[in-house]
Amino acid sequence: MASVVKFRICPLCEAGCGLKIHVEDKKVTKVRGDENYPPSKGYMCPKGAALKELHHDPDLVRTPLIKENNSFRKATWDEAFSLIEEKFLYLRNTYGNDCMGAYLGNPNTHTMAGGLFLSPLLKSLKSKNLFTASTVDQMPKLSACGFMFGHPMRVPVPDVNNTDLFVIFGANPFVSNGSLMSAPDMKTRIKKLKQRGGKLIVVDPMKTKTAKEADLHIPINPGSDVWLLFAIVHIFFRDNMISLNQESDLIKNFEKLEKEALNFTPEKASKVCGVDVSQIEELAELIYKTQKCAVYGRMGTCTVKYGTATSWLIDVVNILAGNFDKKGGVLFPKPAHIPDGSLPKKGFKINRFKSRVSSKGEVMGELPASVMAEEMETEGEGKIRGFITVAGNPVIAVPESERLDRAMADLDFMVSVDYYINESTRHADVILPPASPLCHSHYDFFFHGLAIRNFASFSEPVFEKNENEKDKWEILAKLILILRGKGKDADPLDFEYEMLSSIASQVIKGLGGEEKSGVTKDSLISMLNGRKGPERVLDFLLRIGPYGDNFGFKPDGINLNKIIENNNYIDLGDLSPWAKKALLTPDSKIDIYPDELEKSIKDLKESFVEKRDNDFLLIGRRYLRTNNSWMHNIEALSKNNPCTMYMNPEDARNLDFNDMDTAIVSTSKSKIKIPVEINKDIKKGVVSIPHGFGHDLEGMQMNVASKNAGVNVNRIIPLEIDPISATAVLNGVSVKIEKI
Repeated sequence: MASVVKFRICPLCEAGCGLKIHVEDKKVTKVRGDENYPPSKGYMCPKGAALKELHHDPDLVRTPLIKENNSFRKATWDEAFSLIEEKFLYLRNTYGNDCMGAYLGNPNTHTMAGGLFLSPLLKSLKSKNLFTASTVDQMPKLSACGFMFGHPMRVPVPDVNNTDLFVIFGANPFVSNGSLMSAPDMKTRIKKLKQRGGKLIVVDPMKTKTAKEADLHIPINPGSDVWLLFAIVHIFFRDNMISLNQESDLIKNFEKLEKEALNFTPEKASKVCGVDVSQIEELAELIYKTQKCAVYGRMGTCTVKYGTATSWLIDVVNILAGNFDKKGGVLFPKPAHIPDGSLPKKGFKINRFKSRVSSKGEVMGELPASVMAEEMETEGEGKIRGFITVAGNPVIAVPESERLDRAMADLDFMVSVDYYINESTRHADVILPPASPLCHSHYDFFFHGLAIRNFASFSEPVFEKNENEKDKWEILAKLILILRGKGKDADPLDFEYEMLSSIASQVIKGLGGEEKSGVTKDSLISMLNGRKGPERVLDFLLRIGPYGDNFGFKPDGINLNKIIENNNYIDLGDLSPWAKKALLTPDSKIDIYPDELEKSIKDLKESFVEKRDNDFLLIGRRYLRTNNSWMHNIEALSKNNPCTMYMNPEDARNLDFNDMDTAIVSTSKSKIKIPVEINKDIKKGVVSIPHGFGHDLEGMQMNVASKNAGVNVNRIIPLEIDPISATAVLNGVSVKIEKI
């Protein structure tokens, strides 16, 4: 059979590169970057090439599994859903709604099913025990944006293609390809930045791949970026270096911010963050004087004790220097699938309810993932007894992971929607595997809203799923219907129709009602393309979105078929200023010093504790070939990712370590053993351990990952959270190190 080449958007990281999938006799023969796909222009990282191995991985779960006598057996879909209906409805009827819980992992954001069907799934649980990877990852940035701009998904994105100065705090986009900033092939973009006379500055405790290409690398003490950023704000006010790009009446609490910034002098900041006063002064002046500057931060500014405050200050610096909502600075993307006016101007609230055991506050409708174990362990009303994980591996991802591992083993009933029997899903009573990623259509609902250029892109399935396989959306829809009491035999298309009817009702309401407009729900739905599931919902959203065809009223507008006919991609232009319309605060103003930050800033001033004598500060790291723990079962990606601890040569000499000696790393909670890799790129007094490892637990069935098991650093991370966003503190943790 002749080889066929099919287009695919890579679903394995935020960059969303275009791929050419070469197929022969229903098998993938090779994967290459698509040079005709404008966002990536032929670039792909090793993860994209590994889609071939992922699709054919013998360890992938291909049929539903039911656990009996502590081992899994293959089951039919009907058996699996029957058992789920029986157990979940029994638990809910016996113990109440809050006995149910759910955890969603990051891979969900890379699927159409995750973008559309997970929110209804969580609502159908009717429980407050909802958790996601956001509270071990990105919630500080989302919270800061929510407070300032009115909605957590109003995230200003660096205009990397047009900036003249790119300042990065605690991020490594050469490896991540951008995070909360979708930008494939960052290395080429930085090369072009320098060719036009621009500069790159990286502030990071380690000289990462990105920092090695920087014009200036500033090694900072982990967790202290908040002090450096506040010192920059202090200098801006002290030296009258304020250049707002917005009307002054668009910003509130300006004087309040100025008063607070007086407390954070460069001299104080220097002592905490280990950066010379002169360098802080020079950085502030350079940011202010550069006409097109974008300041950006990510994991190193989120997963720290004052993550929300740090994330907030990054946008404060962009605003004060006149680089917010400005070409070459930071701007809000305008994705094609979010209709203008569809997001309410309610502002952003947190702590609307609290966790049962330790009273940790809610953020974005979820509780911090760090409290899952205690909510499973502690008896009483609301104890988690039934649990769902969807594409998540919390036993690896969450602090004090051994405790969570034990708690999950004692659940009454657990369901996992997942491809693998991993560290977490090995506890499941039922595993529901979606068809291979190459059997799903794809549109980035999340990352189109974080892209450095406005566009709409879609890819159709490379393969048709087998008769016994189900798309992820079908599985989620079935779970929703079961939890709603519709029964295991309910048709997932019934829920699809419900979603479409809800969107149609909103459209008709905006037209003045059915009688006035002469438009019915079914007439709108009948105009959608003939596909089903997420694709029809996407088509509807595109048609009523900011660039849509409005069901024919705007003939030049877009819809799903037009994207497909245009080689799966429609360019919608550079990011452009539109903040005044985009703001979703109730008063349509930017809150430059939200009230919610006051207590955190007070604590910061009074109680910042530097590392104890003889302790080290621990930071994480990520490899280009992996995305958290997802890709560790792929041979081509796993073999060059050593789970070692980076240590500065001077520290190694002081502790008498040679390269690859074994160290005991401990906190008050636990200890791990790990090989030491001496590395001059890590700051003295700091050590780095990659996250996502620890594939040595009994019962998991991932053969490749088990051969490179490594250690799970979260076994020693204590439960500490950012007081505002409830996000786990994973960086800047104080650890003791001994030689074995």
